[in-house]
Amino acid sequence: MRKTGILLVVFICAIAEISAQKKGFDYKFYGQIRTDLFYNTRSNSETVDGLFYMYPLREEKDPAGNDLNDEPNGSFYTLYTRLGIDVSGPKLGKAKTSAKVEVDFRGSGTTYSLFRIRHAYFNLDWGKSALLVGQTWHPLYGDVAPEILNLNMGAPYQPFSRAPQIRYRYTAKSFTLTTAAIWQSQYLSVGPKSDNVGETATQKSQNFIKKSCVPEFYLGVDYKKEGLLMGVGGHVSSITPRTRSVAEDGKTYHVSERVTGLSGEAHVKYTRENWLFAAKSVLGTNLTQTSTVGGYGITAISATTGEQTYAPLRVSSTWVNVAYGKIWRPALFFGYLKNLGTSEDLLDMGDGRNVLYGRIGTGTDLDQLLTGSVELTYNRPNWKLGVEYSLCNAWYGNTFTPKAKAIETESVMNHRVVLTALFQF
Repeated sequence: MRKTGILLVVFICAIAEISAQKKGFDYKFYGQIRTDLFYNTRSNSETVDGLFYMYPLREEKDPAGNDLNDEPNGSFYTLYTRLGIDVSGPKLGKAKTSAKVEVDFRGSGTTYSLFRIRHAYFNLDWGKSALLVGQTWHPLYGDVAPEILNLNMGAPYQPFSRAPQIRYRYTAKSFTLTTAAIWQSQYLSVGPKSDNVGETATQKSQNFIKKSCVPEFYLGVDYKKEGLLMGVGGHVSSITPRTRSVAEDGKTYHVSERVTGLSGEAHVKYTRENWLFAAKSVLGTNLTQTSTVGGYGITAISATTGEQTYAPLRVSSTWVNVAYGKIWRPALFFGYLKNLGTSEDLLDMGDGRNVLYGRIGTGTDLDQLLTGSVELTYNRPNWKLGVEYSLCNAWYGNTFTPKAKAIETESVMNHRVVLTALFQF
């Protein structure tokens, strides 16, 4: 692993050196050293050992009535240290060419401290129109995201994903039209773990969109003028949970299954002098690949082949972010999420139990989330030092309607403190 890191650094430095000799190319090398120290008052839904924080887990009682998730935790990491190169190339016809490669040490899954590609794309710019091919921010993340220290960047209220895509943008006066076809790589959809009928275990996998043979699609329009950016966007995804089914008689059948979800979002960002105001509202349908709450449930099962039909969960989320200042910069963030359930009744598997595929371990039993955070950063050239306090309250359902909407709920709360130091170069 150490040798791999050394080789990559040598490779990047070699590219920077060669750039002075390669006609028509210009290279800009950049990066950051980032350290994060955090503390939580209870166990949470999270990744990267708590660095990417979502929301508190529901109560889980032991035989003595003690909450197993009422456990504080915290740690210190440097995994989001990153390196990158911006490249400007010679023209291709009338198009200006550029590219970006950016990596960090986040790793994948539960394997950390390994290099991971964040961005890797090339861009062709004809002035009014531009074509980007490669991996970068998912269009639902877009150009409007909260300015906070937490690495989740507002998830699960803010869709968070970097994805391989083909994106086209056309700009006319103050309006920009964006269209994109999107695939999945590091951020994946969730579905059944096996081909068994009524399988309850879930997994993240590329197979769900791979077997679908249909990418995600996004269409959006933005208006930009004098510090104001506002716009709307629509998104459609269609995945295939299974192509074969192991029926109750033990026989395996070929099946044709699909879950299609339509989502929409509206966003606004306003900057003036030292002020920042930003907000986004999303009505999401099965957006588990964007680090938010969602999923889908079984509505019917064929008695012969075991083929299943599904209905996706609909989730509404909204966040607001306000910041002021330059050197000393306080900021506020508020987020609210509500599980709206499905549009169809889910199949009763017995004792009122439904099968729902959502975030690994939790998420489909959430009714609503509310988060408020306050932070203060000290900003100097190449440096950012900050502290953030966040309070998140989660309401979990104990009983549900046939459409997976919570009736009776219980709430849990987590207090989180993050200390961050960045040296940017």
